[in-house]
Amino acid sequence: MEKLLETLKNVLTWWNGATLVTKWTVAKHGVKVGEDEAGNTFYRSKQGDRRWVIYGGVADASQVSPDWHGWLHHTWDEPPTEAPLPRKAWEKDHKPNMTGTALAYRPPGSVLTPQTRPRATGDYEAWQPE
Repeated sequence: MEKLLETLKNVLTWWNGATLVTKWTVAKHGVKVGEDEAGNTFYRSKQGDRRWVIYGGVADASQVSPDWHGWLHHTWDEPPTEAPLPRKAWEKDHKPNMTGTALAYRPPGSVLTPQTRPRATGDYEAWQPE
């Protein structure tokens, strides 16, 4: 039963990965270029003029690292698997957008946190109509 549900998901939905038709089209017209840490797979057309990604899970463009994003948008010709970008010591690892997840940033005073916002320091004067 679980296998049947997985097959139906692949046939009917595109947001959980590639559909069967997408996989067939990629196999016919695409060349695999590489994969990233998030499980995304990157392709180019056999003519080399088009580039695309098949997401490793839920379709979320913020999962694509800056290295692969630049290659997808023709900023550079070589993919990161062939010509990795130099990294500075101060650069942090790529993180996808966490908005809407349990890992999202919630500042003090947000309705989603028990913390309260610090009171104003007295340098603010509310506008009063005359």
